Amino acid sequence: MESSEALEGEQERCEAKEKFGSIIENLTGPADIEKYDSLVQKAFLHSNAETKLEAIGFRVGRQLVEKVSKETAKLVTELEIVKFICKDFWSTVFGKQVDNLRTNHQGVYVVQDGRFSTLRSFPEGDQYVKESAYFLAFPCGLLRGALAGLNIRAVVTPTIESVPSVKFHIQIQGK
Repeated sequence: MESSEALEGEQERCEAKEKFGSIIENLTGPADIEKYDSLVQKAFLHSNAETKLEAIGFRVGRQLVEKVSKETAKLVTELEIVKFICKDFWSTVFGKQVDNLRTNHQGVYVVQDGRFSTLRSFPEGDQYVKESAYFLAFPCGLLRGALAGLNIRAVVTPTIESVPSVKFHIQIQGK
């Protein structure tokens, strides 16, 4: 059974595909249409795979946080929960705590890992930033699922300036 987030993502992709279809009608020749259609298909295949990875990460994160937090004292505040994610949960999943946690105390957190384990196999530098972003769908889902398991709805987005350093931006929903 798919999560409601995955279904919403699929619905958004269908709406976008319809919109792109109307754009195709305005193209001039068959060669333009063929190029454009191929590009759209590739974009949706990539987006669909990324969405599926994120959804899998969400389910894993939600289940894993239950096991990791089982013997932890009740986490009351949003900040306590995010700190728990950055220390205990991160250590369990990635083998180390995060390097840095920043917040504006208004529902926005930035979690930084300077040697993110998923990207360690990439050569250091900025030449593979675009390609490495695809590998962060699962960890983003993992974080979002862990937060959801602790009753916090959030949007998690990664930023990579130089591999293997990653910043995860967590925007708490409902604020």
